[in-house]
Order: sequence, then C-alpha cells, then structure tokens
Amino acid sequence: MAPASTPPRLSPGHASPLGATVTLEGVNFSVYSKYATAVELLLFEHGEAAAPSLVLPLDPCWHRTYHYWHVHVEGIGPGQIYGYRVSGPWQPERGLRFDGANLLLDPYAPAVLVPKDFRRRPGRSSATGLAGSMKSVVADLAAFDWEGDRPLQRPRRETVIYELHVRGFTRHPSSEVAADRAGTYLGLIEKIPYLQELGVTAVELLPVQQFDPLDAPAGRRNYWGYAPVSLLAVHSGYGCSGEPLEALDEFRTMVKALHRAGIEVIVDVVFNHTAEGDERGPGFCFRGLANEAYYHLLPGGGYADYSGCGNTLNANHQMLRRMIRHSLRHWVQNLHVDGFRFDLASVLARDEQGQMARLPAVLWDLETDPVLAGTKLIAEAWDAAGLYQVGSFIGDSWQEWNGRFRDDIRRFVKSDAGQVPMAALRLLGSPDIYGHEEREAEQSVNFITCHDGFTLADLVSYNHKHNEANGESNRDGSDDNASWNCGVEGPTEDPAVLELRRRQVRNLLTMLLLTMLLLAVGTPMLSMGDEVLRSQRGNDNAYCWDDPLTWFDWGIRRSRWSRAPRWC
Repeated sequence: MAPASTPPRLSPGHASPLGATVTLEGVNFSVYSKYATAVELLLFEHGEAAAPSLVLPLDPCWHRTYHYWHVHVEGIGPGQIYGYRVSGPWQPERGLRFDGANLLLDPYAPAVLVPKDFRRRPGRSSATGLAGSMKSVVADLAAFDWEGDRPLQRPRRETVIYELHVRGFTRHPSSEVAADRAGTYLGLIEKIPYLQELGVTAVELLPVQQFDPLDAPAGRRNYWGYAPVSLLAVHSGYGCSGEPLEALDEFRTMVKALHRAGIEVIVDVVFNHTAEGDERGPGFCFRGLANEAYYHLLPGGGYADYSGCGNTLNANHQMLRRMIRHSLRHWVQNLHVDGFRFDLASVLARDEQGQMARLPAVLWDLETDPVLAGTKLIAEAWDAAGLYQVGSFIGDSWQEWNGRFRDDIRRFVKSDAGQVPMAALRLLGSPDIYGHEEREAEQSVNFITCHDGFTLADLVSYNHKHNEANGESNRDGSDDNASWNCGVEGPTEDPAVLELRRRQVRNLLTMLLLTMLLLAVGTPMLSMGDEVLRSQRGNDNAYCWDDPLTWFDWGIRRSRWSRAPRWC
C-alpha cells in the first residue's frame, strides 16, 4: 500500500505494542533502542525503491517513552513497506554499534520484503543502498479466514515426525508439482497424500523464519535457513511470488490443509544466533538497534560464539526473553503451528554472562506460558561450545532430540564392539538418560538421521564425509558419522554391496520402528527422502546446496536401489 499523496498526519502514538500495529486510522509503530540518539521511520512505495517516499524523524520529546520510540501514522495500512535508520554512538567497547547509514528491519514485523537485487555487504556502513536492502511490511494478522482451524494438539504418544525442507520437498522437476508452485508452501499441499501414505502425523519444517539467503560461501545460497534476520516473519522465498504478505497467507493455507489431513506442523526455530554474524558481518536489524542487549558480548565488544555462527543471542536478557515469547505466541496464535524444534536449544540455558544457568528464565517463561500449553516443545539439547544437556534439559513439557539414540543405534548396526547393551537401552526408551526424571518415554525424540549429517543412503555408502564442493577444504561438517560403506566408498554397481546396503537400511529402520510400534518408547522421526534412500553423495553439511543434490528426487521411488521397507 503506497503512502497517501499528501503528508500523513502524525501523532505520538504508543510504546505498546511493539512492531507495526494496524489501527482504524492508520498504523502505530514502536521499536526498542535504549542508546539511540536519533530514529527515523522510512516509508517506501515499493520494495525496489531507491529512495523513500517519506522520511519521518522521531522527536524524542514526543515520540519516545523510556527506551521505546513510537509514532502513529494516519492514512496507511497493511502492505505499507518501511524500515528504520537509527543513529547513536559507535563504541564497540561498550557494545554500541550504531550506524545511521543502514536501513534496519523492525524486529517485531511479521513480514519482510527481500528485493530482487538484495546484496549482503559485511562490516560497518554495510548499507547496500535502499533499493537493495530488506524492508519490513505492515500486516493485518486478523485478515485471514481460518475456517475454524486450530492447532491439533495430538498426544505425543501418537506422534510420528517427518523432518522436511519446504523448498526441497517439491522443487525437483520429478515432483510433478505445477511449475509456479514447486518449492513453495502451496506446493507442499499437493504432496499431503504422500505424507498420509507414509503414516506420519507431523511434519517438522526446517527454518521458515525469514533468513538471509546469501549467508553462504561465494556463489552459493543458504539452503537450510539457519541464518535468521527475523524471529516473526515467514520466509517469503517459499511463497509462489515472493511477495511477503502473499507468502504469509500461503503459509497459513498450508497449515490449514495439513491440519485437515490430521498432520501437525512443527517449525524449526533459531533463537541462538542471527545472520548478522560477528563484528565483520552485516547489520540487518538487532545490531543497529540494541547490540548491547541482543547479543552475548566479550570484553572489548567482540561477540561470544556459542552457536558456531559468529554470534550468540543473549536469550536471557529481558528484551530478548520478551521477543522470543512474543515470537512463539505469534506462530501459535496467528499461524496455528503445533510445535517448535529449537535449534541449539542449550544456548537458551546460558545466563547473561554465558554460563549455564541453574534456572534459565527464558526456558521457564516458555514452560509456564499458558498460550503455549499443549504446544510441542522439542530441544536440540546441546550447543556448539560444549554444553550438552540430553537427559537434563529443564522443565516437564520439553522433549529432546536424543542424539545418543542416533549414535548408539548406528554403531550397533555397523557391529562396533560393545554396543549391544547400549542399543538395548536405546530401544527401551533410554532409561539411563531419562529414567531419573520419571517422565513419559515420549520425551525422547528418536532418530537415525536428520538434515545435519549423512542421509540414510549415505550412512551405508560412505566411511568419510565428502564436502569438498562446499569450498572449505572438507573441514566443515562432522568427522564422526558412525557410518560404514559396506566395502565400497560411494556409488557402486556391485550387486552384493547394494544388497548389503539395503539390508543395513532395513536394520536401521527396524530399530526405529521397534521404538514406535512394539515398545512405544519415544517419538520417532524420519528425515525427508530417507524412505526412498535419497543421497547427497557423501556431503554431510549440505547447507549451501539449493539444487538436485538436496532436493527430494521423486523418481528415486521407482528405482531398484530404493526398495527399502515401508516406513509405516
């Protein structure tokens, strides 16, 4: 929606709620920035605009309450494109990194526009020019017909999870999805009968929060999506047109369709770091508004890195605690998702000094939030700096990815010495890990593979990772996959090796099926394409490959090699 042809009428507005809130007369804008000395609200006629149609400097005498800058603008509404320029001290030693040249996203915006000529330029004064900058978009979240839909709240004991990538699931030409829907939220709807045939009851989507698609080695694109620039906005790149408000509605249409089929939607959320990286990274949002609040900082102003991605969100700071809780409520109330898988969730257990907290406030916020009651909360209960909490993650409502199940069952099936007792424990619900908590067995999410690491086909086809094409000299990814190539590294036409590999696949899937069908100990999870033995040619860190290497090739279902047992 373009701004009015005459200058709109302004009023001070209100500090609450944060973000851009549609009113009867216009839109109320509010943003937090404690140490800013000047804030400008920029309005744009379209996403590729090289200049704003209107610049509104906020007068601190009228448009600031405590640490919140706010203004009400009449005559605009949903679809209005906007951003902030925020000035203040450049004092990294104090944690302050203001740069008035950058256009900043609203951290509470539920929609983000990524222009066609988006460019990522790291470092201070990383402004790409307004035409190439991401921008926030005003949305009316009530303007969608849910037709009575609501989160399903299936019991965990009935849950079977299928981890999939929205784009990769239908992007391959063999998917036979209409060209304008391939790799999109709406494209996934066309494959719901396949999900029902598999017998899964929930899909776990790799990140669908808006992320930086260029956070990858030169010449590549970020495929997995673990590079967030917004904690609330739906990733517009998975919409049919890329237009953010259309993508928002298409995501909700997908959720509604999955619910009608009895399938829950769990989204993989990233609250441990952002795409802004370390001090050399770009400034999209958080760094330019309140760097000192949003990130764990080192003495001297550098970034503590417990995520392995250059920075770490300071999840137990009061401002970020509020944002995380607001984000999850938004995804449940406005987007009807059924649950969340928290990437590197142990980062959220670190206090403001980066130490493990005995009672981490943000996790107890989520544990006790009535809006989230009945929502599935699944923790990847470790981080990249050595904190490992499988079996000891806080709270009663949390489930955990059981990395011990993955590792012990892999080693047992490949016949490593001494693994029989460990495999027995895993098949009995890991009582050595969870027995002391007197919790139901479904606390353990049991899996053999996931997006991170070898696919099931590669687990029985490679002894070593082959990530050379990633451009990091094969240093990235895990060196320990507990894999066995069955005598030949990589592809082969040897019928004996192929039969042995098929047998190993059957053994691995049988271990997983036992926990679900016979013993009822744990929640099983299958990774996209493992049921047809999708391969990534030995790449165990394919985060930067948005091509057939990572896409679901539906033609494999008809090949001889894929004659693996049915999943369910």
